[in-house]
Amino acid sequence: MASQDWVDKDFYKILGVPKDASAADIKKSYRKLARKHHPDQNQATGGSDKMFKDISEAYSVLSDPEDRQQYDAIRAMGGGARFTAGGPGGGAGGAGFEDIFGNLFGQGAGRPSAGRQRGGGAPNYGNLPPEFADLFGQGGGGGFGQGSGGGFGGYQPTPRKGADRTATTSISFAGSINGTTIGLREPSGEVIDVRVPAGIKDGQKVRVRGKGQAGAAGNGDLMVSVSVKPHPFFQRDGDNIRVHVPVSFPEAALGAQIDVPTLTGDTVKVKVPAGTPSGRTLRVKGRGVSTAKATGDLLVTIDVVVPQKLNKEAEAAVEAFAAATADANPRAGLAAKAKL
Repeated sequence: MASQDWVDKDFYKILGVPKDASAADIKKSYRKLARKHHPDQNQATGGSDKMFKDISEAYSVLSDPEDRQQYDAIRAMGGGARFTAGGPGGGAGGAGFEDIFGNLFGQGAGRPSAGRQRGGGAPNYGNLPPEFADLFGQGGGGGFGQGSGGGFGGYQPTPRKGADRTATTSISFAGSINGTTIGLREPSGEVIDVRVPAGIKDGQKVRVRGKGQAGAAGNGDLMVSVSVKPHPFFQRDGDNIRVHVPVSFPEAALGAQIDVPTLTGDTVKVKVPAGTPSGRTLRVKGRGVSTAKATGDLLVTIDVVVPQKLNKEAEAAVEAFAAATADANPRAGLAAKAKL
C-alpha cells in the first residue's frame, strides 16, 4: 500500500476505535471485525472481501508501534493534501511522499509500508495475522492474500489427524500384574497387537498409535479399554494386594508363623502375634503390585476358623479351656455401648 493511502484512509475509523486506543483495544476490535467480515463467513452474500482487506490493512499499521507513529505523523502533517510519487518521472524535485517521510523517521527511501509487498511476491493485503489464526481454525501462517491453491485467495485449511477409534478387551488377573500382549482382529482380518503394561488397573486404557482413522496429517490412535477378570484369592486395592488367610484358634491365641501365597507364585512367612483376633490385617512390605512408579504391599487379613466338629478329646479340651477362662467376658460393656 502506498503512503498516499495513509492520507486517504482513516484506519482508526475502519477499526472503530479512537485515535488514543490502546494496543489491546485495537486487537480486540480487529478480532471482532475480522470474524464478521471474513470471506468464508460471507460466501453467500459477498461484498466482504474489500472490507476484510481494509480492516487487515488498518490492523497491520496500527498494531505496529513504528508504523502507527509514522501514520499518525503523516495524517497530522498531510491532512487531505495530494502528493505525487517520487523517483524517476516523479513530481517536483523528484522527492516523493514516501521518500520525504521515510527520511523524517530515519528510514531509507522507499521503505515498504504496511500492506505493500514485503520480501517479493504479490501484495498480501488480506493476510490474517498469525496471532488471529484461531478465529477460523487456521494453523499459524495461513492467510487470505493473493495466491494459488484451493479456497479463497489461496487459503489452505490446516491438515488434521484422523479421529481416534475405541475398542475393549478383557485380560486375566495375571496378565494385569505381569503385563501381556493381546491381538485385536479388524473386520479386514488384520490383527493389531496391543501391549498391555504390567500393573494396569481395571478400566484403564492403552493407546496404540497410528491405528485410528486416516487423516491428512496422519492416522489417529486406537484407544483400548482394559477389563481385568477377578481372581479367587488375590484382590487388588490400588497397588496393594489383599488376601484373607484362615488360622486356627490355637494359632490365633498362642501366636504362630504361617506361609502366605504371593503374586510371584512363592510364599512369604507372616508372623501372627499371640492373641490376634479375627479380622486383623497384617502388612507385608513390598509384596504387592509392582509398577514403573511404585510397589505396593501385601495386606493379610486373619480369619480365625471355628472347628465344625470336635472329637471327644478336643471337646474335653475346649470345656477345660472354658472353665479356665470363665471369668473372661468378651461382651462386657456391650449393653452400655448399645444405649441410644
